[in-house]
Amino acid sequence: MARYLDVHPADPQPHAIAQVVKALNDGAVIAYPTDSMYALGTRTDNLEGVERIRRLRALDDKHHLTLVVAELAQLGTLVTLSNQAFRAIKAATPGPYTFILPATPEVPRRLAHPKKRSVGVRIPDDVVARAILRELGEPLLSSSLLMPGAEWPMTEGWQIKEELDGVLDVVVDAGDRGTTPTTVVDWTSGEPEVVRVGAGDPERFQTS
Repeated sequence: MARYLDVHPADPQPHAIAQVVKALNDGAVIAYPTDSMYALGTRTDNLEGVERIRRLRALDDKHHLTLVVAELAQLGTLVTLSNQAFRAIKAATPGPYTFILPATPEVPRRLAHPKKRSVGVRIPDDVVARAILRELGEPLLSSSLLMPGAEWPMTEGWQIKEELDGVLDVVVDAGDRGTTPTTVVDWTSGEPEVVRVGAGDPERFQTS
């Protein structure tokens, strides 16, 4: 049975955030809110947790999982950034974007795309998500919470608790987070390519 934590969306209770992080450190897979929709998360070194997320989402190893961080400064150890990419990402974050970039050697091979050696990274503009990330002190491996065959994602924590009670360890409920995923921008070619239009404005990354 998943632990259910009702967290204030604008002023998350420190004791609740501490409980989430303790669960993550103990190997949990969590559902948590972001600025686009709810997501699944686990520690990057939790091999079982990563596989649980892949099974839940029915994802193969070619699907980019996302490393979610609290601050732009954390990206330098995870991905290779050109000056152009750094400036553009700095201007757009925190926000509802996922950026696909070449992974550094510090990213375990099992977390990167098997052929491209790329990885998704994200800096959410969400108080609860960033509180969890700051308390955790490291990237959170994550994937949007859209179940296989579902037309729409679940938008509230209580729905997730009802539907996935037996397969998650913690559900962090901070209210409705909507149904729109992030805008995905692929930088692996050296130029931005918008590969999915979502909650973030794609125009800043569209080249003529």
